Amino acid sequence: MIRILSLIMFAGICLINSIAAQTNNNIFYQKVSKTIPLPSSAGRNVIRLFYSNNIITAITNKGIFRYQNGKWWGNAGNDNWVMAALDSKQNIWLASQKIISNEHGRIIPLPVVMQKDSISCMFWENDHRLHVGTNDGLYTWTGKWEQVPELKAIAVNDVVADSGKSLWVASGDGLWKRANGKWLNLDDLLMAEGNQRKYYALTTINNGADVVFSTPYTVGCIAADNEHWVWRSTEGLPYGPVNCIRAAGNDFWLGTAKGAIQKDSAWHYYHGKRWLPASRVNDMLKLSTGEVWIATAGGISEIKNVSITLEQKAAYYESIIDKRHNRRGLINISKLSTPGDTTTSYMENEDNDGLWTSCYLAAACFRYAVTKSPDAKLKAIRTFEALERLETVTGIPGYPARSYATASDKVKQSRSPHPKQWHFSPDGKWQWLDDTSSDEITGHIFTLSLFYELVADTAQKIRVKALISRIVTHIVDNDFRLIDFDGKPTRWGIWHPDSLNHSENWMYERGLNSLQILSFLKTAIHYTGNPKFEKAYQTLVKKHGYAHNAVAVKMYGPYETSHSDDILNFFPYYGLFQYAGNDTSYAYFVKSLERSWRNVRNDRMPVWNVIASALLGKDCDLDIALKELREYPLDLIDWTMDNSHRWDLETDPMVDRGRQQQAVYPVPTPESGVSRWNTNPKRLKVGQAGQTEETGTYFLFAYWMGRYYGFWKE
Repeated sequence: MIRILSLIMFAGICLINSIAAQTNNNIFYQKVSKTIPLPSSAGRNVIRLFYSNNIITAITNKGIFRYQNGKWWGNAGNDNWVMAALDSKQNIWLASQKIISNEHGRIIPLPVVMQKDSISCMFWENDHRLHVGTNDGLYTWTGKWEQVPELKAIAVNDVVADSGKSLWVASGDGLWKRANGKWLNLDDLLMAEGNQRKYYALTTINNGADVVFSTPYTVGCIAADNEHWVWRSTEGLPYGPVNCIRAAGNDFWLGTAKGAIQKDSAWHYYHGKRWLPASRVNDMLKLSTGEVWIATAGGISEIKNVSITLEQKAAYYESIIDKRHNRRGLINISKLSTPGDTTTSYMENEDNDGLWTSCYLAAACFRYAVTKSPDAKLKAIRTFEALERLETVTGIPGYPARSYATASDKVKQSRSPHPKQWHFSPDGKWQWLDDTSSDEITGHIFTLSLFYELVADTAQKIRVKALISRIVTHIVDNDFRLIDFDGKPTRWGIWHPDSLNHSENWMYERGLNSLQILSFLKTAIHYTGNPKFEKAYQTLVKKHGYAHNAVAVKMYGPYETSHSDDILNFFPYYGLFQYAGNDTSYAYFVKSLERSWRNVRNDRMPVWNVIASALLGKDCDLDIALKELREYPLDLIDWTMDNSHRWDLETDPMVDRGRQQQAVYPVPTPESGVSRWNTNPKRLKVGQAGQTEETGTYFLFAYWMGRYYGFWKE
């Protein structure tokens, strides 16, 4: 197999060397978020953020709190502050429903008529003129209070002044401009009808020459040079209305009731607890060092770019697996007793421990082949031994368990609609979970061959051959079925011709399971030379048409699309492309993979791009795979990520297999859930509310396999 692998690698590299040259793995920027803890006296509702002299000032409803070098200082007051602003001398002014006061004790009392109103904004036009926006109009303080008559009974949301000293007001009834002492409602004169006369936030750019505003569905700019612009959903605006706008050069930050939006050379949407402690954004502050602080009703989040390479990112995921994702050699998700708190992590048995552990073994094998790292070898051996134990623990030759635990471990009962039971091993030292499916067999056969070729020593190779032989013998001797503890076939362990070709219950799996069993047999033939396997292979191909079945392995519209089957689809191709090159059915397998790749291409899942590129010897969107690997989040907690409200994602009128709303194209990776290959990347609402953490194997597998095939380099 080493020679075959080498030939495939050589052919692939010759065809893809231009791509490899383009994807040399330089340092890139990874976006990360962390919560900035506030002092307990500050509360969590952060209203405004200011920055001066390397000191950050956070205004909460409790008072003024300053931050420098990781330390807070400040004292809570007695007033429930609702708004804050800076005057021209950088003094902080706070507003409650009763008074306006600066931090030095100067007080501006509010008239009784204003105390019943909600204050929405404050703006010092100069040292002597303060404007306060309320739900009942605009009030101006010049030593006494006056209400602007033109804006009486109109909700005022924001106020700014441009460099020409014109005053701009965003209101619930138009965009107003005061120039030369005269007030104009631009919606009576110029503004688009689609703005609905509603304006929420304002800022100025280009040294105050241009005014940026938000409406129910847009963010727009009135430019002094008449080069006006508007961002809508068609330009990529994810959501609105935008309630605050902050700009630094060409870097715009937009706050909404459902997260923060960044617009630089692209659009970025930060929402959900991966990014923010609460949904509603009150203010944003970009620091001179590049970090952005985001103020919400639930605290402060810091978003920044960190310099990293893909190899460093892989090492980070490995450290997470070491800490929280290894249960007696089985690699899978962990649970969090306190949502989002990884210090409360624990592991339980899962129904597909065997499959997900196999995925990690593949990553470890490719990693060792690339790096010769002793750590990678140790982990590959440990994981192989876990797969081996899954089979030996049952006491049934060739029948791997779904999962195992020691005899004294507390085990979780399966919630699957298909009953699964725990049994003790023959020696009484272990427990194992039955009703093994094709998932486990597919994962085992694929990754055992990788371990044999890339990692195993002589003694381990003997064990691998024996294990492959036992598994495939069990299937062949039991009429292409997995036979469980009770002597009956398991629910999903069926490759029998009568079922696949003639039972309506197996119409969906006909191509999938045909492909699988042919791959199992070709792998077993290669490693054992047992003529029984060759005979079985020929029977399935010539008598029962399994190679022809395998062409249509990927089911898609008009049929139901099952993302959970894609892993069971792509893994078998590897064995067939390694061992069936001279087979008369090889053309069927090539056609099948080309068809499968064509129908998962839109999902942007890196491992499918990598496998297809490696086996077909051509570039199958490796640039997209690299982009997805870079964007995959460092935070692997499975937060709930709800994108159903978004404007920029085209919604598919058809629901997905789980009857859930989905987009036409995948939700951008940083803005969606943490993926595994059995998830729908287009589903709009995903996640487990921070109750679980993924392993990072999704990244590790694609990254190290891509490195092995020379698709990207460090």
